Amino acid sequence: MVPPAVQASSSPANPQQTQQFLSSVLSQRGPSALPYLEDTKWLIRQHLLSLSSSYPSLEPKTATFTHNDGRSIHLLQADGTIPMSFQGLTYNIPVILWLMESYPRQPPCVYVNPTRDMVIKRPHPFVSPSGLVSVPCLENWIYPSSNLVDLVRSLSLYFGSDPPLYSQRRPNPNPNPNPNPNFTPPSLHPPSGTASSLGYARPSIQTRPYPPSPYGVQTEDSSEAYRRSAVNKLVELVHGDLTTMRKAREADMEGLFNAQAMLWHRDEQLKKGLNEMYEEKEGLEQQLQMMLMNTDVLEAWLRENETKLRSLRQNVDVDDAFEIIDVPSKQMLECAASDLAIEDVVYSLDKAVQEGAIPFDQYLRNVRLLSREQFFHRATAAKVRATQMQAQVANMAARISHFGGDTEALRARAS
Repeated sequence: MVPPAVQASSSPANPQQTQQFLSSVLSQRGPSALPYLEDTKWLIRQHLLSLSSSYPSLEPKTATFTHNDGRSIHLLQADGTIPMSFQGLTYNIPVILWLMESYPRQPPCVYVNPTRDMVIKRPHPFVSPSGLVSVPCLENWIYPSSNLVDLVRSLSLYFGSDPPLYSQRRPNPNPNPNPNPNFTPPSLHPPSGTASSLGYARPSIQTRPYPPSPYGVQTEDSSEAYRRSAVNKLVELVHGDLTTMRKAREADMEGLFNAQAMLWHRDEQLKKGLNEMYEEKEGLEQQLQMMLMNTDVLEAWLRENETKLRSLRQNVDVDDAFEIIDVPSKQMLECAASDLAIEDVVYSLDKAVQEGAIPFDQYLRNVRLLSREQFFHRATAAKVRATQMQAQVANMAARISHFGGDTEALRARAS
């Protein structure tokens, strides 16, 4: 991204005004609303309030940001200076922190914002010639734990290890030509007209004058340069190791999350299978109770009819082998006998008409009469059978209730 063109709005001057300003701009709706997600606006507000409280030199504002593809969008920014310590002295570095559309899930976009009498050090390990800042804490931004206060604190440490700006002195009229210009530390108070030329208001901070530049090219000690180079090399190595470790841990966590999801799925399947087994067990227990009751009934019948079974082995008339115990059974037996008898008569009539023993019209008349009589016998048998079934169900229900079973399920099956 290129340094954006800025049109800054008025910014608050104290914590209360800062809070009111952020509440106002983040609550706007319609075409003028800021492009942040509704569920992140409260967190954005808290980040900017904490930043303004910890670093009063960074003021929240709204401004227009221009992307590389030419799109312009209205965003929040923190504009001001970041203090840094270099060789025991404190300097201020002018910066702009842009809160992009995807903030806070993605890191902000940070630019070093030199005034007209400042230049960016080239090459610099963390600042590009366009002013874009790239430090490990931006590359390793983690939502929602990362925040602006920790970011600014890290920027202060990185800038203190290797300041990114030169403040160029005015050439001193000297007969001895010097191809290398002299430099002074970054100035806290930009010259008049700088802010208006950039299009936004610079923060006004009253501080003491600062000592000579840490970047005096002619007075820089070789041991200091070697130390700085060694520190930068160590930072790069540590950053590379941390990146490798972070990727490995992310891969491990992804594998653990997948295993956890699989275990949850298997747990649901096991619970479902266990419930089905419990239901099947209850069904089998009910069937076992039914079989035990039927066994008891059959054993009782066998005990009562044991003598009759012995007598059946001696040539006893088949009609005497069965004894009718109640009226419905007698009706059922008579209806069944009549039905089967009529069935035999109809079969005999079929044979007779086929052989020509009786005329066809007589055959039809007899079959019609017999069929009507057979229908009544079958209807009576059906009614008797239903009555016997109800009586049997009532008897079994009484037995089940005695053993603690489910009588409603038995009645439902019988119906």
